[in-house]
Amino acid sequence: MAANTGTVVELVGSNEQTILPEWVDLQKKAGSLQTGRISEGELLSQSREFLHLLRDGLAKGGTDASNPAYGPAKQFLADISRSRALQGFSPGETATFIFSLKQPLFNTLNRNTALSPAQASELTWSVTLLLDDLGIFTLEVFQKSREEVIVRQQREIAELSTPVVKLWDGVLALPLIGTLDSQRTQVVMENLLQTIVETEAEIAIIDITGVPTVDTLTAQHLLKTVAAARLMGADCIISGIRPQIAQTMVHLGVELNVVSKATLADAFAVALDRTGRAVIKLRKTAVGSDKNLKPVEKGL
Repeated sequence: MAANTGTVVELVGSNEQTILPEWVDLQKKAGSLQTGRISEGELLSQSREFLHLLRDGLAKGGTDASNPAYGPAKQFLADISRSRALQGFSPGETATFIFSLKQPLFNTLNRNTALSPAQASELTWSVTLLLDDLGIFTLEVFQKSREEVIVRQQREIAELSTPVVKLWDGVLALPLIGTLDSQRTQVVMENLLQTIVETEAEIAIIDITGVPTVDTLTAQHLLKTVAAARLMGADCIISGIRPQIAQTMVHLGVELNVVSKATLADAFAVALDRTGRAVIKLRKTAVGSDKNLKPVEKGL
């Protein structure tokens, strides 16, 4: 097998000018350049670099992809996989980088008349197994990178979808949209508690108008958030309790044990009242009329 491996190394080294353009052409036909995420020059450079690393791996480690000699080649494939995962390549487009190399190598082996049919068949099978192992490695790194991207995006979306809004001095609002799970509850708590500390808020309105359903688990998450806010010295009001949600909560026997209102406006009015403020309508002036509502301090 060592002699056969040496034959493959020699064939790859002496036929690079034939293998490389054929391989790049197959990648282009598979659509590697159609998305515009990578240029033809980059594709050519990556292909040439990997071909050199593959030749070194063959020379030092034979056709065993687990051999440490393939470390540089695998590191190069890992970098490409991560890069393409971030660029939005599909798994198929990424795997094509390796699997499309099979045909140029097979064509090179078949063109070598010095090899007997048995030798050509043996080398073809060995190279097939090698490229399959490297292709699987590439897909594994790609999949892991994509999962990391998805987790990071979910975390960023969760942070962006749980803004804490200052409605008035001492009054905060936390509008929730979507499902409230354990991970998101943690983000909600951190954002709310941090803002309570920064603004010294007395009231926090948790608006669940955008929460599709409230089950026992969701109610528990809400109660945890309310309890955490109370420990920081802020009382909570829950708004956005729709009739369907109210019926579901009664049916499930869920008790929030916190003041709740149907709308954010109602909750805001309660918050103003608790902080010693009221909402009044301004009188018409000689210049014009102002129908805006204005919170004022009670007793003034």
